[in-house]
Amino acid sequence: MSDIAAPSVSVSKRAAVTVCVMVATLMQALDSTIANVALPYMQGSLATTSTQVNWVLTSYIVAAAILTPATGWLEARFGRRQLFIVCVAGFVVASMLCGTATSIEQMVLYRMIQGAFGAPVVPLSQAVLLDSYPLRMRGQAMAIFGLGVMLGPILGPTLGGWLTQYYDWRWVFYVNVPLGILTLVLAFGFLEGKTGSVTARLDWFGFATLGIAIAALQLFLDRGEQLNWFQSTEIQIEFALTILGLYLFVVHTMTARKPFLDGRLFQDRNFVMGQVLIFVVGAVLLATLSLLAPYLERLMGYPVLTAGLVLAPRGIGTMVAMVLVGRLMSVVDTKYLLLVGLLLTALALYQMSLFTPDISQASIISTGLIQGFGLGFVFVPLSTVTFATLAVELRTQGTGFYSLMRNVGSSVGISVTTFLLTRNSAIVHAGLAADVTPYSRAVQQLGPVLRLDTMAGKATVNDILDVQSATIAYADNFRLMMIVTLLIIPLVFLLRHTKPVKSGD
Repeated sequence: MSDIAAPSVSVSKRAAVTVCVMVATLMQALDSTIANVALPYMQGSLATTSTQVNWVLTSYIVAAAILTPATGWLEARFGRRQLFIVCVAGFVVASMLCGTATSIEQMVLYRMIQGAFGAPVVPLSQAVLLDSYPLRMRGQAMAIFGLGVMLGPILGPTLGGWLTQYYDWRWVFYVNVPLGILTLVLAFGFLEGKTGSVTARLDWFGFATLGIAIAALQLFLDRGEQLNWFQSTEIQIEFALTILGLYLFVVHTMTARKPFLDGRLFQDRNFVMGQVLIFVVGAVLLATLSLLAPYLERLMGYPVLTAGLVLAPRGIGTMVAMVLVGRLMSVVDTKYLLLVGLLLTALALYQMSLFTPDISQASIISTGLIQGFGLGFVFVPLSTVTFATLAVELRTQGTGFYSLMRNVGSSVGISVTTFLLTRNSAIVHAGLAADVTPYSRAVQQLGPVLRLDTMAGKATVNDILDVQSATIAYADNFRLMMIVTLLIIPLVFLLRHTKPVKSGD
């Protein structure tokens, strides 16, 4: 195993560093979803359209996606401690600017800056924890890291809804200020790291081609549904740039003497399998949240804050699982923990496929707890085993690419499920409407009650068909995610065996 013992660090200092990077991770992860519920309020305040206000999300995602893979080089050039402090400080300043924005142009610019500064924070935090903890405590370290990464997107909509409803939409950005200040105080006091080197060279061609491919892919996924996919010239161009950028990047990486991403990363089986698995985990987590929130609001009539509170308990399941699995990794092979996590996640998705608009809150909460527990059992061992056999000098590059794959997976999951929801709803609606004829038994029985000979009666029937078709389309999406989760289980058994590390080792 390509690993070294963590340097001798006092327990108190390690605890301070852990709190520092966990708060930073939570702060950055929150911003991936916290602004979503505030978009309608921003639209009115900034006097913009629904199409334009979506750039508040898109600009952040694209900027973060481009800069995330560059974390390894940025650390080598400027040093881990310096880079971390600058990124957190820049993120906080950008958050304050977002809160003061008076136009959509300002907001989009500030969100791009926020995304760019926030991009290295998560991979740097993971690398810091991997280097700060000895091998026997690596599972606990990844459990702590996972709390920030997994809880951020889950709690974001709830916190965003609460701040927007009781204060102002600008507070979804101002909330980062106290978190950022706490992180900076701890970083200045306790965070260490080797200094950068001016001789660290950047493979500009590799960075540019990968950056173009990622930016084009994110725009393609984010705007595809809105622009009717390949019927739009913009979408066609973005798809072509994605393919061309990836092709040039792969060819260049295979032939360059010092490519942007070290080729040794992709010679490590655990690392490669980990990318596939975290891609699916990212897709399932964010796609589930993006589906359930509108399901509760649109089909069940929940207010935004109530919907957030009903979904929040899955975070409790995640927390419990991460604490438990961090300890179990010292006695149980990570493959079996991953297997349990994936099976629990699939079970929760199956239960979601049975949801109907009259389902009880208790059933929604219990299903969320199961999914949260399952994802917690997946994330911690996966984050550990992915880097278990990776050379130490490749860790920061590896964590950057790992974060990128998780984020791209999230974008793909949301985009695909949104497309399928719209498409399947329309297909099912058309099929159900075709059965509504004067000769059908249901129409003959309910016609006089619904007054189908009036416009109001026809509108009522159409509303009923809308709910039924959407319910079926949502169920199909949950069933699809369940199948995808089950299909990746064989990859778990391709991971190299990593023995449990006893506490005395």
